Amino acid sequence: MLQRLAVDNSTGFRGSVDNSLWSNGGMFHPLSLFVGLRYTRSRRRNHFISFISLISTIGIALGVIVLITVLSVMNGFHKEVRERILGMASHGDVQALDGRMTDWRDAMQAAQTHPRVLGAAPYIEGQAMLSHRREVTGAVVRGVDPALEPDVVDVANHMVAGDLADLVPGGYNIILGRELAQVLGVTVGDKVTVIVPKITVTIAGSMPRLKRFTVSGLFEVGMGEYDRGVAIVHIRDAAVLQEMGEAVSGVRLRIDDVWQARRVAFELAESLSGRYRVLNWTDYHRNFFAALKMEKRMMALLLFFIVVIAAFNIVSTLVMMVVDKQSDIAILKTFGASPGQVMRIFIVQGATLGAIGTLIGVVAGLALALNIEAAVAAVERAFGIQFIDPSIYYIAKLPSDVQTFDVLLVGVGSFLLSLLMTLAPAWRAYRTQPAEALRYE
Repeated sequence: MLQRLAVDNSTGFRGSVDNSLWSNGGMFHPLSLFVGLRYTRSRRRNHFISFISLISTIGIALGVIVLITVLSVMNGFHKEVRERILGMASHGDVQALDGRMTDWRDAMQAAQTHPRVLGAAPYIEGQAMLSHRREVTGAVVRGVDPALEPDVVDVANHMVAGDLADLVPGGYNIILGRELAQVLGVTVGDKVTVIVPKITVTIAGSMPRLKRFTVSGLFEVGMGEYDRGVAIVHIRDAAVLQEMGEAVSGVRLRIDDVWQARRVAFELAESLSGRYRVLNWTDYHRNFFAALKMEKRMMALLLFFIVVIAAFNIVSTLVMMVVDKQSDIAILKTFGASPGQVMRIFIVQGATLGAIGTLIGVVAGLALALNIEAAVAAVERAFGIQFIDPSIYYIAKLPSDVQTFDVLLVGVGSFLLSLLMTLAPAWRAYRTQPAEALRYE
């Protein structure tokens, strides 16, 4: 049997509701869903409530847009830094415990048997002083095998002059980072003197070991740590300079997935029976990457407060709506609606506002994050400004890396926060007494 549910025009609907609508159900019960959605769409006598509802939705959307865009840009910067570091630092590194690996061929062969290791190459590394005329500076001199080095790092792709193949045994050629060459005031073809902290005893007394090298190339990876502090020579020349003989400092590895480098390092350390120390690329920059991760978390937390502030507007909207609809709530309860159904009406309304704002924010945020380079270029042209100076940051564009997990986390978090904010106003509607609400009607 149908009951006529007479509701004034302010509720936004008039019609017939079946008895089954009054039965208990969840938040998406037909009555709660129907009335909650009609309240959301209806024109209200109090236009201020409509304005606050609009501000709430826009605020949530803007918060989600900013969060997705900023997190994507930070991910892009982190990716750029990681790729630049891996241009010189290998994914993994097998080292002798005493710094001299004599059986490095066996260690390299054992490492290459791991299914995730794509390449391996020996190296010799040590501190040295480089001098040219009156200029003297310190650097790390790394001896490499030009034939095997491209298998583990991408330094060949960062050469700005010369080639890695110019390093030949006995040629005593050296490749410098671009900033290091600028500090020394040298270019391709110039001579530099390499001095290592080892003493050679001669008839004239103790003398430091030194050798003149010819600059055969320059590289630039965009990281001052390498461009300013690394020089590359042939591994045989480094062995003579460091008095290593047939030994090397270690074996560098390339792994198929950089994020699995830590696990692979542990597995290799176990397979090599603890004879060697196995490091991965994060060990060399542990504090740096920890700082980047902390920076991203704190930035996300601070920006999330934009969504929190917007979600508080939902509370204001629903509180005013509950006050404005006191008589409607009383009529619904008089006709048999349970307090829980009335409560869910306003939960549906608030959740709808949050869902609309979140959906708009996610779509617009993805569109902006995926096209941030073009958007920044347009702003720079329009206002004649430059956000990123290539001479300082070594990049000419704003990088962006949209990660699905970040987008899902922001979207779900925003919606759940909006849902949480509906509980207090909905509870107030739950406690509304029909007699009190209709006393002055």
